[in-house]
Amino acid sequence: MQSMLMIDTFLISPLGEISLAAMGIASTIVAFIMGIQMALANGSQLVLSRAVGSGVKASLARGYWAGMIINLTVALFFLILLQLFNHQIIEALTDDTSLYAEILSYLSVSQYLVLYTAVTQISIALFNASGQTKVPFKGYLIEMPINALLSYLFIHGWGGFEGHGVKGAALGSVVAITIRAIYLYACMHRWKDLDLALKPHLSSLGKSIKNHFLEIFPIAANVTILSIGATLYQLIYSQLSLNAYVAITLIFPWIRSGSQFITAWSISSAIAVSQAIGSNKMDDLVDNVDKSIDVAIGISFITALLFGVLSLFIGHFYPDLDPVTYAALAAIAPLYVFLPIARGYNTVHGNVLRALGKTTAVFKINFTGQWIISIPLCALIVLYFDGSVFWAFAIQPFEELIKMLPFRHLARKSLREFDHEQAKKLMYD
Repeated sequence: MQSMLMIDTFLISPLGEISLAAMGIASTIVAFIMGIQMALANGSQLVLSRAVGSGVKASLARGYWAGMIINLTVALFFLILLQLFNHQIIEALTDDTSLYAEILSYLSVSQYLVLYTAVTQISIALFNASGQTKVPFKGYLIEMPINALLSYLFIHGWGGFEGHGVKGAALGSVVAITIRAIYLYACMHRWKDLDLALKPHLSSLGKSIKNHFLEIFPIAANVTILSIGATLYQLIYSQLSLNAYVAITLIFPWIRSGSQFITAWSISSAIAVSQAIGSNKMDDLVDNVDKSIDVAIGISFITALLFGVLSLFIGHFYPDLDPVTYAALAAIAPLYVFLPIARGYNTVHGNVLRALGKTTAVFKINFTGQWIISIPLCALIVLYFDGSVFWAFAIQPFEELIKMLPFRHLARKSLREFDHEQAKKLMYD
C-alpha cells in the first residue's frame, strides 16, 4: 500500500523541488486517510482471526460484512470531507500558495483511492486471517509494476501523449489499485469453502457491527492520533527551509515503506495470537510472543542496515537536486538509519497488546509519547529555537525511545495475567 506513494514520489522527483514539496503535502493527506483505513482493517483482522480459530463460519461472515460496512462508511466520510474542504485542508498544511495548484491536481484523483482501499483492505484481512497470505502478496506484485509504468506515462508522457505531472501519479495509482481489487475478488470467487452470503446474517448484523466497531475503534483512534501527529510533524517541518523540508519529504516514503516490513510481521504475530485465543489453545502463548519479538528486532536491524545503504546512494536515486538538499539528507541520515530499530520494538509490542485486548492502554502510551512530549518539543525546537533539520528530525527516534519501557512493562504484565476467562470475553460473536 505504501509503495504507491513511494513510487509517485520517486517518479515526480525530476520535476523539481516545487512538485516534490506539493507531492509531500498531498501524500501526507492521502497517507493519513489510508492509515486509518488500514487500522480499521487490522482491527477487523483480529476479529476474523478469532473466527477462523473457532471454526465458526457464520462468525467469519458476520465479521467480514461488519468490517466492510464500517470501513466503507469511513471511506465515504473522508471522500466527502476532501471534496468539500480540500482548500481549507491544504491551507492548514502550508501557506506557500505556489504549491496549491499542484496539490489540488493530485488530490482531485487520489481522493478516490480511499474507496478502493476500504474494499481491498478488508478482503486482505480475510485472506490473512485465514492463512492465505500469498493471495494479497501476489496482488501487490501485480499492482506495483503496473503502478510504476502507468504513473511514469501519466506523469511524463510518451511520444505524442502529453504527461499530466503530479496528477499523473495519482492516475497511475488509481488504475493499478483497481486491477488489484479485481484480482482479489476473483480469488474470493474461486474460494470453494468460503461462504460470505449476507442474507442469513441480516437480522444479527446490526449487533455484530456494534460489537465489531467497539473493538476496532480504539485501534483506529490510536492510529488516527499517530497519523495526525505525523501530519503535525510535517507541518512543523514545513517551517524549515525549503531544502530541508524537501529532504524530509524525500526520505519519508522510504521510512514508511521500510516500517511496513516490521509492521507486517507484528500484525502477523497479532493474527497468530488471535487465532490461538479463538481456538482456546494458549499454552505456548508466551513463548510464541517472545519469538515474534526476537524476529521483529532482527527485521528492524536489517531495515536499519538497508537504510544505511540507501543513505550512501541517495544521490543516485534523486539526481539533479540542489546541493543544500543533499546536505540536509546527509545530516538526517544517522537518525533515519536508527529509527526502525526503536520503532520496530514498539510496533510488535503494540500489536500483541491489541490482540490481548489492551487497545486503550496502547493508545495512552502512544498519545503521551507523541502528543504530550514529542510534538511540543519538536515545535519548540523549530519555531522558537530555530533549530536545524537534524534536531528537528531527531524528535522522531526520541519519541520511540521514551515509549519502549512502558510497552515492554505492559506486555509482560498482560501476558502473565491473560487466561481463559479473559479470552472468553473477547469472543463476543
